[in-house]
This record gives sequence, structure tokens and C-alpha cells, in this order.
Amino acid sequence: MSDTDDLVEIEQLLARYAVAMTRGDVDRVLAVFAPDGSYSAFGDTYPLDEFPALVSAAPKGLFLAGTPVIELDGDAATGTQPLSFVEHSTHEMRIGYYNDTYVRTPDGWRLRTRAMTFIRRSGAHDSGRPHAFERTRP
Repeated sequence: MSDTDDLVEIEQLLARYAVAMTRGDVDRVLAVFAPDGSYSAFGDTYPLDEFPALVSAAPKGLFLAGTPVIELDGDAATGTQPLSFVEHSTHEMRIGYYNDTYVRTPDGWRLRTRAMTFIRRSGAHDSGRPHAFERTRP
């Protein structure tokens, strides 16, 4: 597979993530991650088994993800992808970017880690407010 093929495959993977998040399709969101994948935001890291609750608690709306910058390194890669989210009922916007790591699996490229950084009106860049999502831990 050429570098171009790898880049297109990763870009399509990220497009599937954005469309699945827009549609609220948790199964398709989970499918873009490697089995050991995780998502970081709100001052914490969430393994995939917590993703259904995290996605359920997230605001609903349109996820507009820009073209990522990707650095390939054999069967691994890193990348950054800009994001603009528009909430469906108020059309309020959130902007930021994802910092990602990718891994080539037998099923193709997958996200290993995805970390959200929000860009605030003040110009600050942060991972969100810890109270934005309440974990239900035993």
C-alpha cells in the first residue's frame, strides 16, 4: 500500500467518525477505533467501554471535521484534525481540534487515541471542563 493509499484510508476513517457522531451512531463510532482505543476530553481519558455513555451525554448536532494533517510512520501514524461542531437546536458552535494516534490493524487503519482540545473565545486551548461528563463508576 502506498503512502497516498494510507492517507486516504485514514481520512475516510475520520470522515466515518464525523458522520457517525452527527448521526448518533455509537456502533459506527466505536468501529473506527482499535480495540485498545481511547478518547480524551474533559480532563480525563475514556476507554471504549465508556464510549456509549459519553456519546449519549454529548450534545447532538453537526460534526464538521477538516482535512487532517497526518504523519505516517510504518504501521503507526499521528495526526491533528480541526473540528467545528454546531449544536442542532440552538446552532451554537464549538470549535477545536483532535490530536490523534492511528494504528494499522488487520481490518485497516484505526484510531488508537483521540484527544479533544477546545478553542475558547478567550483564545485558550483546553480539554474541556471536568464536570461536562459525569462518569458512573462503581
